[in-house]
Amino acid sequence: MKLDGRRESENVDDRRKMSGGTVAGVGLGGIIMAIAIAYFTNGGNFAGALQEGIGQAMAQSQNVETASGEREFTEEEQKAATFASQILAGTEDVWTKVFQQMGKTYQPPKMVLFTSSVQTACGGATSSVGPFYCSGDQALYIDLSFFDLMNKQMGAGGDFAYAYVIAHEVGHHVEHLLGILNEGHSKMARLSTTEANKVSQCIELLADYYAGVWGHFDNEMFGSIEEGDIETAINCASKIGDDYLQKRAQGYTQPESFNHGTSAMRMKWLKKGLNLEGNRLIVRLPNYQDL
Repeated sequence: MKLDGRRESENVDDRRKMSGGTVAGVGLGGIIMAIAIAYFTNGGNFAGALQEGIGQAMAQSQNVETASGEREFTEEEQKAATFASQILAGTEDVWTKVFQQMGKTYQPPKMVLFTSSVQTACGGATSSVGPFYCSGDQALYIDLSFFDLMNKQMGAGGDFAYAYVIAHEVGHHVEHLLGILNEGHSKMARLSTTEANKVSQCIELLADYYAGVWGHFDNEMFGSIEEGDIETAINCASKIGDDYLQKRAQGYTQPESFNHGTSAMRMKWLKKGLNLEGNRLIVRLPNYQDL
């Protein structure tokens, strides 16, 4: 991505603290094995297994701590923080303009950078959950070591892939501002687990779509997308589909447990946003049958 000269967001809350020391990283096979082991020790709960398995991998990707116990950030870590701040600024510019076109006012979220664990209005969380959005404090949370995991252990690296991850969480914020997120969660609370998972997929895929919308307009405004960028984001979407992750972890899929969407769905909705025609923005929760 072309980000030279781009501003950084003022809505970044850097809470990175101490790391847990250094141990050898694990390969893709290692993370798959960790997820598989966690799956069987969690009574077949794939969502819990995925969280635990990724958490183990990320715990093994922490950086060196100084003798005093305080983190010493590497040049790469500082670059990642600057990059994340520039991407967040880009989402602010894009969504401010899009909301204005809808006759609305965009209120940007905070982005909290943390290491290992963090307290939020939605409760405590660790790096194992990956990047996430909390509507309670209208903030997205990310341990930047997730980018390293994406690159080295998931085969989903690249600037635009990392940007997609941030833009997806901002997409949830857009859903929150439009009332879509609350609508979806209210529906989920009244449904069985299987049916609630379908609504969850609609929420997640709409956030993928909004990530694509951001990419579309960011490129239109700043000429930020370079050759190969879109392919890295599409590749990332394919590597985080429920079917892909389950197949890699346990050798088979359980469609009734899908809560983010298949690889094909995630790629489709990201592309739908990137290829936005005119200003026909989707501002409602999709029907599951339309996915």
